[in-house]
Amino acid sequence: MRIATTIFLTDHTVSPVRLARSLEERGFAGLYLPEHTHIPVSRDTSAPMGGELPEMYGRTLDPFVALAQAAAVTERITLGTGITLVAQHDPIDLAKRIATLDHLSGGRFTLGVGYGWNVEEAADHGVEWRTRRELVRDRMALMRALWAPEPTAYVGEFSSVQASAAHPKPVQPPRELGPGHPLHGPRTLIGGAAGPKLFAAIADHADGWLPIGGGGLSESLPVLRQIWETAGRDPKNLQVVPYAVHPNPGKLAHYAHLGIEEVVLQLPSAEEPEILRVLDDFAQYL
Repeated sequence: MRIATTIFLTDHTVSPVRLARSLEERGFAGLYLPEHTHIPVSRDTSAPMGGELPEMYGRTLDPFVALAQAAAVTERITLGTGITLVAQHDPIDLAKRIATLDHLSGGRFTLGVGYGWNVEEAADHGVEWRTRRELVRDRMALMRALWAPEPTAYVGEFSSVQASAAHPKPVQPPRELGPGHPLHGPRTLIGGAAGPKLFAAIADHADGWLPIGGGGLSESLPVLRQIWETAGRDPKNLQVVPYAVHPNPGKLAHYAHLGIEEVVLQLPSAEEPEILRVLDDFAQYL
């Protein structure tokens, strides 16, 4: 089982360079970073974990800039977002950023996709909350048109792009959604809680699922697998990566029993000495 990590990197924590080097030196598999552009202080949306929202949410580094630094000083670890708030980006610009990072890192990038939880943050980006899932699907389709090997136009409900020269291309070769329907782009995992809408989206345009916290997989995995196969996807290709996990030996043994091949462990948002202490503790799982 590959053991990767995630952390809220901020202007008060360990740097991306120091963390990436420490992960690679110790044999960890990867680094995933979250995204928040800003946190409006006047907010009605409840924090996802309840209670007060930790300060790190409003201090989060841009994940693509931080991952680019990490890519420049490593050769092996994978680099991912957990997650990218696709609805809050211009899709043409985001497609270029993703393809460039994947190209420069030698194909090590994983795109974690999320729909968001902060209504006020999304509103400042012009996102209509009730249609954000449809908007994300539309923007993913536009980006995949730009990642296609030949110039490909896309016209969707929310956005469009002309057939264009758009390089570099993501490194990973296309996967089959179904006969004659290739899936272009980097490995794409959708985050969120189990449910029919989420699972339908995963089967429609992703490589798998980032279940936050990793709870309840014994019940939810069979449902996802059924939806995946009903959509005509190859069961061998479904990837499920428990995310932001607080580990213990029993939990990781359970994941292995379920056939899970990668787990992302949660690091504290802390300075370098504390991070190194936690990494040395997590090394027991490698």
